[in-house]
Amino acid sequence: MIQLLGLSGSLRRGSFNTALLRAAAALMPEQAALEVRTLHGIPLYDGDVESAEGLPAGVLVLKQALVAADGLILATPEYNNGIPGVFKNAIDWLSRPPADVARTFGGKPVALMGASPGGFGTTLSQAAWLPVLRTLGTAPWFGGRLMLSRAQNAFAADGTLTDAALAQQLREFLLGFVSTMRRGS
Repeated sequence: MIQLLGLSGSLRRGSFNTALLRAAAALMPEQAALEVRTLHGIPLYDGDVESAEGLPAGVLVLKQALVAADGLILATPEYNNGIPGVFKNAIDWLSRPPADVARTFGGKPVALMGASPGGFGTTLSQAAWLPVLRTLGTAPWFGGRLMLSRAQNAFAADGTLTDAALAQQLREFLLGFVSTMRRGS
């Protein structure tokens, strides 16, 4: 069984990216599961806090989930043509201490997807993640792209996916990522 961690880069209660991950969890291929997490409980990175107190509890819990996962799906919003600060902040915490980066991220398959109310999806945000993923030593998956534009038209008010074409695209995206992981193991 392939266990994936899906991390939403938005704190919004009605986040399209969290809704996209929840839809993905329901559409996973056989013998694969997706655990959806958010960034709630992750404080702003502060090296003084890290030195004095170590990693905060919320960071430790999320880091344990990441280490236990076979792969990672980042569902990234796009703010001002880039990575949301809160999302990058969480990854910065997860990369601490530096000696632990290989255990946490090293060689971990990572897929990027994102949803935006704008017309261009999350093209620039996803591109901005690539140097970060390279620095962390991950294995980014380049076999598929999922950039949902005008996301408000794809979900009901309760966050349920209502767009059948998107559901099929999401199924294919997940199948491609999981199939690549199976071939690699």
